[in-house]
Amino acid sequence: MELNENARIDTSQVDDRRGSGGSGGMGIPIPIGGGRGGIVGIIIAVLVALVGGGFGLNAMNGGGGSEQGDNTSLQQKCSADDALQQLDCRNTAYVNSIQAYWRTALPEKFGEQYRPSRTVFFSRGVNTGCGQADSGVGPFYCPADDLVYIDLTFYRVLADQLGAEGEFAQPYVLAHEYGHHVQDLLGTEAQMRRQQQRDPDHANALSVKLELQADCYAGAWAKNATGTTDATGQKIFKSITEQDISQAIDTAEKIGDDAISERANRPVNPEEFTHGSSAQRKEWFSRGYDSGDPKSCDTFAGGR
Repeated sequence: MELNENARIDTSQVDDRRGSGGSGGMGIPIPIGGGRGGIVGIIIAVLVALVGGGFGLNAMNGGGGSEQGDNTSLQQKCSADDALQQLDCRNTAYVNSIQAYWRTALPEKFGEQYRPSRTVFFSRGVNTGCGQADSGVGPFYCPADDLVYIDLTFYRVLADQLGAEGEFAQPYVLAHEYGHHVQDLLGTEAQMRRQQQRDPDHANALSVKLELQADCYAGAWAKNATGTTDATGQKIFKSITEQDISQAIDTAEKIGDDAISERANRPVNPEEFTHGSSAQRKEWFSRGYDSGDPKSCDTFAGGR
């Protein structure tokens, strides 16, 4: 993967709240060290990571307000010559590419206009429209305020604790969360929640379908990412290789519900899955990538 150093990084698509003092409401730290306590933390963090719509936030904390960050420092950093060497600037560029893709793909494929969503960078804790959250919940999308939230230290969990070390794991994570934003815009997320209320016995199975569709949408973006451009027409990516795609697939496999259970030495129970098995996550990301078409991502079709 090679980003284009000539492309402009649009920091207006990010809300930088790191160090703003937002308090987390769950008291679950991101695990960095090993040992038994670290494994327990991993299970908590990853089982709720990559879950769009802030699952669990509403029930545990209630709705809340969102503060505003200060992007001055980020804007200066991402305008410097070495911007692409900085983790936060690279992730901002990934956000730019993902939204550039959906700005074209959503009206072309679904006949709906795309409404941009900002990504909130936070540290330790943050106030959201879905309630208070801390780093332990991992990245998530909150439909109440239409924002994606991530503490960038989450990538250390992926690399150090779960073995998902590839750089392309990062844009995959963000593309998955923006897949949830697309589901929100299309009404898929709201429809799924209504189905859960009507059929609570299959609530987990419906959640899995939502998550797998977001994986598929991430794959569709990855296929088209090298065609995305900044506001001046400069391509954001110079190249994405098959190795990069393999890294995304490897990440999808490592965060499957069965893989998480096995890592924790717990029984694998498909009825408890909320995100899908490793094989399912790999299959649906690959389906989106191979087709390059988000219309191929109907995980809710009968029999699936």
